[in-house]
This record gives sequence, C-alpha cells and structure tokens, in this order.
Amino acid sequence: MTPRIVEVRKNVLKRNDEVARALRERFESAGVLVVSLVSSPGSGKTAFLEKTLTLLKQANYRPAAIVGDLATDNDAVRLARSKAPVKQITTGTLCHLEAAMVEQAAQEWDLAGLDFLFIENVGNLVCPSAYDLGEALRAVLLSVTEGEDKPLKYPTIFNSADVAVITKIDLAEAVEFDRKAARANIESIRPGLPVMELSTKSGAGMDDWMNLLMSRRSR
Repeated sequence: MTPRIVEVRKNVLKRNDEVARALRERFESAGVLVVSLVSSPGSGKTAFLEKTLTLLKQANYRPAAIVGDLATDNDAVRLARSKAPVKQITTGTLCHLEAAMVEQAAQEWDLAGLDFLFIENVGNLVCPSAYDLGEALRAVLLSVTEGEDKPLKYPTIFNSADVAVITKIDLAEAVEFDRKAARANIESIRPGLPVMELSTKSGAGMDDWMNLLMSRRSR
C-alpha cells in the first residue's frame, strides 16, 4: 500500500503546483500582491489579519481575504468588520488549503480591482508547508505563548516562509519569552530569514509589517 500512497500524494502535489503556477500568473497580471499566513491555532493570526486589513483600508488600499477553517465561518465574520471583501473556505477534515480552493474562492472577484489578497490558512504548521497557493509572500506566525522551540519542532514551514512574525510581543515578559533564543532557533533552521516582532493589541511593530507589504507591492 505504501508505494501507492506515495504515488497518489505525488500526483496531488503535482496538480496543486500546476494550479498554483497558473494562479500566480493571474495574480501578477492583475497587479495584486498575494500574501499567505500560516501558523498553529491560537497564534493571533486572525487578529493580525483583521488589523492589517483595517490599516490598509484606512490608507485607501483595496485588500481582500480568503480564510480557511475546518468548520464555522467565525473568522470570516470577524474579518468582515474591516470592511474588506472576505471569502470563507470550510475544509471539513482537510488540515490545509489547496490552490484549487483558492482558485474557486477568488473566481468571483475582479482581481484587477484589488491591491492585496491575503490567504489565511487552516491553523496547522505541518500540511500547509507542502502546498503552494500561488502567493508572492508567505508569512509564518509564532506567538510568544507557544515557546521558543517552535521553529525546531516544525522546520519545514519555516523553511518555506519568506518572513517569520513573532506575535503577541506585548506578553513576552509575562510568559518569560526568550527573544534571543527564538531568533537563534529560526536562524538555525532558515539562515537569513527576516524576523518581525509585533503586537496587534498595542500596535507595536505593525509599521514594520506595513512597510514590508508596501515594499513587496512596489516590486
């Protein structure tokens, strides 16, 4: 059975990569910057995205979001408070989003009418690492409440990311989070990976995140 399972998985990933490649071409042609967010549950990913969408709207940009979850549309409802267009993907038992899901969710949107499209993946640090979604920028989030060794436990997702974002930094002292150790662990897994520290609650570090988005969009 094992050889058969491996072959099926290869075919699934190959098909996903083909769809993702076509999506990336569509996104680039439309001039929309696509950013995917990956993290474990409870990292503050949805709060971070809501803040990002709100700030972009206030700056007169045109953002939108696709959010994936196993069940419920709670996150989509929450993100809609930003007044940005939001689509929910409910995966059922699937622990990640796939390019075909993103393609279907985005098909009703005029991509040329967007400046940014964010894809919030299902809370998981394993499966999403293998699935290209056609994004231009992948951010992996790590909250201070999760511990400094998360990059060592889940190296593949950090290796596939373009930037690491340490969230809930306002709680660092309370939970005795070791910034130096966390950064050293990230560096050991992915040398040179940019690392940001921020707090959605206090707003600390959000300017750096917004500057990154603006710099990537201007390329």
